[in-house]
Amino acid sequence: MAKLKSEVEVTCPCCQATLVFDTNLGRIVSHKEPDRGNKPELTEAQRILAEEAARREAIFQQSVDHEKTRGDALSRRFDEALRQAREEPVTKPVRDFDLD
Repeated sequence: MAKLKSEVEVTCPCCQATLVFDTNLGRIVSHKEPDRGNKPELTEAQRILAEEAARREAIFQQSVDHEKTRGDALSRRFDEALRQAREEPVTKPVRDFDLD
């Protein structure tokens, strides 16, 4: 593509992408991403998908285990609060207008 006099080529300081900005239009007319060396190969796709599936399964199992023990933890907290409520004496709450 022929470069016009009104076009300015700029390199992004963050991602190193090349942007072509048209000053007459006041917008970007072209964008080219830089070549990245860390792109996965197509031959490794099966291994990457298997690793991601295993990671998801591990996270799911962890959440299932957490939910199984959650009921026990809530039950223990309830029993503790009930025991504490039985030990404390029952008193009438003090209200502001009772103090007058």
